[in-house]
Amino acid sequence: MQILWLKTELLHPVDKGGKIRTYQMLRELKRDHKITYLCLDDGSGDPQAQRLSQDYCDELITVPHSTTPKFSGAFYRELVANIASPLPYFMKKYESPGMRGAIEAALQKRDFDVLVCDFLQPSLNVPRRLPVTSVLFQHNVEAMIWKRHYEVQKNPFKRAYLYDQWRKTKKYEGAACRRFDLVIAVSREDATLMKEGYRLESVADVPTGVNTEYFRPSDQSRIQSHNIVFTGSMDWLPNEDAMQYFTREILPLIRAKVPDVSLTVVGRNPYPSLIELSKRDPAITVTGRVDDVRPFIESAAVYVVPIRVGGGTRLKIYEAMSMSKPVISTTIGAEGLPVNPNVDIIFADTANSFAEAVVRVLTNSAFAQEVGERARQLVCDNFGWQKVSARFAQICEKAVRSNKAHQVNSIGHVPVVN
Repeated sequence: MQILWLKTELLHPVDKGGKIRTYQMLRELKRDHKITYLCLDDGSGDPQAQRLSQDYCDELITVPHSTTPKFSGAFYRELVANIASPLPYFMKKYESPGMRGAIEAALQKRDFDVLVCDFLQPSLNVPRRLPVTSVLFQHNVEAMIWKRHYEVQKNPFKRAYLYDQWRKTKKYEGAACRRFDLVIAVSREDATLMKEGYRLESVADVPTGVNTEYFRPSDQSRIQSHNIVFTGSMDWLPNEDAMQYFTREILPLIRAKVPDVSLTVVGRNPYPSLIELSKRDPAITVTGRVDDVRPFIESAAVYVVPIRVGGGTRLKIYEAMSMSKPVISTTIGAEGLPVNPNVDIIFADTANSFAEAVVRVLTNSAFAQEVGERARQLVCDNFGWQKVSARFAQICEKAVRSNKAHQVNSIGHVPVVN
């Protein structure tokens, strides 16, 4: 297939879940298909990002685009101004006439078989008429994330703002999903949620994958017996909420039983109050972005995922499982992953039960090893990227065949009315 792949960013550094999934899938797809990767570029990524794109695409097209840095004065002014917009803020900031023009030019230049819109954000810039099959690759049900943010927020002003973002996202996401020939979700649960909630006819799902050769256990002697680790992009709101919840409500309960417990938080752009907390508490380490998360996972005794408001599926869970780490997660944190609760992963949905599970792992090395070994076996047997990418390609090929009779396919612009 000739694939036109749309995204809002270059993939290097490959340092967050969405990038990892896309990068690994495209590397596999590139073996048998021709990939043109068209994206926005704000120039903030790896200086070698354009050169490194040859890892995952045959042709790269970039469109200059800038967004306002988080936590700046201009960022907060934009958040306030967004109250008057029919689009949620996380969508509005990626609106780009330049990207729309680049897509149109690419479609005129080459006969593509399928256009893949990777995440919801690029859909703002998809032209009205497409001579190809159109696929929306949904890593999350975005409206669900905002709904959960709204539900757990206690500050009345923030709660009202998050409610508004949820309302706008639900309206936009439903309309956007219906524009495309096919929506691909990253779990069966997400696929069902979108099919029923947005009245969709064509929805499929692909599982989350992991590179089991890259993420593998090595030196057991490096494990710090009372160290907890969390990894993830800290500028993603569900991860920020998870760490606020963990440090405020769960960690004190663990310390009551294991006084020398330590916590390592690994991920780019940590929020300011987490950095301040680490300065006051020497048992908490905040690394910021790292080139390789494996040493931090390897040295930990337990991997935690205290996520309360996420969507999609967590690649980092499979990464930790692939390294034979016992994982403790909320049900939402592992949502959509075909795992076996309390066999190869431990679920805990209250602060007390989460703390108790962590304490058990930290104080019972035999139990921790058993859970970790079962976790490694599960992902090695079922979730390599080659299998995941092959399924994605098969789904797209089937959609292309079903649309073969249509010379021009119109998906229209999403209405953005209140």
